[in-house]
Amino acid sequence: MILKPLHDALTSVLHLERRFEPFFRPALNALVREPVAALTQLAINLPRPDEHLALAEEVTDPDEEASCQGMIDEIRRHLAQDFAPGDMQRGGNTKTHGIVRAELVIRDDLPAHCRHGIFATPRSFPAWVRFSGPGPHVEPDINDVGFGSISIKAMGVPGEKLMDDEKFTHDFTAVVTPTFVTCNTRDNARLQYWSRREMPVWYFLDPRNSHIRDFIMQSLWNETQRNPLGATYYSCVPYLLGDGQAMKYEIRPRQQVDMHVPGLPFDPDDNYLRQNMQRTLDAQPVEFDLFLQLQTDAHAMPIENAGVRWSYRKSPLIPAAILKIPAQHFDQPAQFEFAKRLSYNPWHAHIANRPLGNQSRARRRMYQELSRYRQAMNHVAHYEPDGSETFD
Repeated sequence: MILKPLHDALTSVLHLERRFEPFFRPALNALVREPVAALTQLAINLPRPDEHLALAEEVTDPDEEASCQGMIDEIRRHLAQDFAPGDMQRGGNTKTHGIVRAELVIRDDLPAHCRHGIFATPRSFPAWVRFSGPGPHVEPDINDVGFGSISIKAMGVPGEKLMDDEKFTHDFTAVVTPTFVTCNTRDNARLQYWSRREMPVWYFLDPRNSHIRDFIMQSLWNETQRNPLGATYYSCVPYLLGDGQAMKYEIRPRQQVDMHVPGLPFDPDDNYLRQNMQRTLDAQPVEFDLFLQLQTDAHAMPIENAGVRWSYRKSPLIPAAILKIPAQHFDQPAQFEFAKRLSYNPWHAHIANRPLGNQSRARRRMYQELSRYRQAMNHVAHYEPDGSETFD
């Protein structure tokens, strides 16, 4: 009776602040983001014991399966209480701002030790790229938590895959924060508990089991989103890059785009992120660089803790691919309906690029089960695209 009104009051203050944030946040980021992130990461890393693991080595917790099941159960209940059959949405990264045609070009100057899996050969793949908001609701853009994501489905990818529901795709998923919202599946299950009760802030602030350090890391990068085509995205969790080698990836825009939000602070359109994307792609193509970051220190750059930011000093970024999005018109109902049919899963991947860590092990089953649930509720079958799709 007390927590919910207090949570709603805090959320209302955040929504108000989001309307004014673009006027001061860039300067604030330049001043405090990296120093505060460094101090927060120090506080996260100091208590961590050195487990003396090898590079790319995983460690399974005994309660992982129970945590995964708890996440699935809470998200499914949340979806059932928020959406009717026939209009079931994704449990996370829910609101589609746009799904666009693209080309993923593997660079020809990628070092030999990085040429594994999808990165093995310099070539290009057609792709469908989805830009989305956080969820689990479909809200006006200004009322989200300042979070955004990108999902890339490369098609025509040869080689053995980790899942058998798609034979020729390879998915990349990334978000606007360099660390994940929870450091492990146990904490993720707690977050889903609070989220279904419409009080996710208490996951971070609950004095009995607070996650203040993770809250600070998320707050440093969560901000009013202005144009998904101008954001930087991070994988947050690691992936295999051949035997005994782990990587994360980062997706950065190669050019400036218009970040102005019409109507701020008082009257922005509910779908201004979609509108800004369409305005941009009406005027110009857009490109992103996809960088790899290799794990070089198994303790300082852990596999199982998604709350730790890997150091650029220990492992500089390596340019691996270019994502090319041509100028196009995507804002049409048929294309958004097509987005609902797609299933993005980091386990849609080449065996040499297997997702690593407890969050990823949970996502394999969680994403697949929730995707099947959503598609069953909407009476649509799973669909593997090939890039030939058209929308009239």
